[in-house]
Amino acid sequence: MVVAGAALAWRAYDRGVFSAGEGAAYEPWKTWNAGQPGDPLRLVRAATLASNPHNSQPWLFKVHGDTIDLFAETQLNIGTIDPYLREMYIGIGCGLENLLIAAAHDGYQATVGLMPDLSDPAHAARIGLSKAASVSSELYDTIPNRHTNRAAYDTTRAVSAEQMSQLEALATGLDARVLWFPAADDRKRIGDLIVAATEAIIADEQQSTDSARWFRWGWDEVQAHRDGLTLDAQALPPVINFAAKVLPPMSREAADAGWLKATRERQVTTASAFGIIAVPGVADHSAHIRAGRFWQRLHLKATAMGLAAHPLNQMPERADREKQLGIEPRFGKALQELVGDAGLSALMPFRIGYPTVMAKPSPRRDLQSVLVMVS
Repeated sequence: MVVAGAALAWRAYDRGVFSAGEGAAYEPWKTWNAGQPGDPLRLVRAATLASNPHNSQPWLFKVHGDTIDLFAETQLNIGTIDPYLREMYIGIGCGLENLLIAAAHDGYQATVGLMPDLSDPAHAARIGLSKAASVSSELYDTIPNRHTNRAAYDTTRAVSAEQMSQLEALATGLDARVLWFPAADDRKRIGDLIVAATEAIIADEQQSTDSARWFRWGWDEVQAHRDGLTLDAQALPPVINFAAKVLPPMSREAADAGWLKATRERQVTTASAFGIIAVPGVADHSAHIRAGRFWQRLHLKATAMGLAAHPLNQMPERADREKQLGIEPRFGKALQELVGDAGLSALMPFRIGYPTVMAKPSPRRDLQSVLVMVS
């Protein structure tokens, strides 16, 4: 028993059971505002802490003089989960918003051009910087505290209409909007659709495989890749999290079953409200970027309000896959019916509520890994 206990303790230590949020992969959360205002690299550091799909961090930055160019790192796409790069460019928009919030704080006025080079779709934005008065912001202060919360939410506390109105107002200037679904029958309807879409992704071997390749099971894997989805970020109960870290990695099928169970039993059933971010017309990458900017603002503000938030992209992921395969658009139709306006494109559903546990950070690549050039 002593030998077995010692072996288990060593295994737990070696697998990082006691080191959640530690190591080089998590240093960017602690050094995100290192340096003095006036250094544009501070803006890039802030940008890299933004929300993004599967924690793929699909961005590159070129800093030259008073200009920062933001590029999509298309090699970091998440495959058939995002066949038209909708989620990638939403993530790019999230990074851009963090950068702009940090620029205002550091005394810059920023001008932004989206998709500035028609010959290069990876060139997502060009940001021109000029000196201005510093603008303090609670959103800036919240940047290192914003994390996706995948745990159960507090079903005894409702997000108020006033809170949702404040969050909705953050879309000003972005040509995007959020549609709220707080009523019990709507939550049941959307929750059932999200579960059904999860089942459809799991049944699609290619989508399941493409999603699974972004999961980082072990401590060494997290520190080596510094990206992807981790056990700590899943907000599992402590005993289950311990076992999952100590035991060998699950099979893809077992991991999918766990994801479906968490979606069905913990996530959709405890949402205080669902929201869907939508944009007018047929969405292009510029619209995706604007939607991402809105989501980042909304998530930062929600965090500052003491709320938890969690993108639930399964429906649009299946809708995109349906389009790619040319099959019956079950989830495409469902999204359109939920939006209720043929002039709007639904881009990203999410849930919101009061947290029951605090979310843990996800790993991040270091600054040099996301820089193309600094001059």
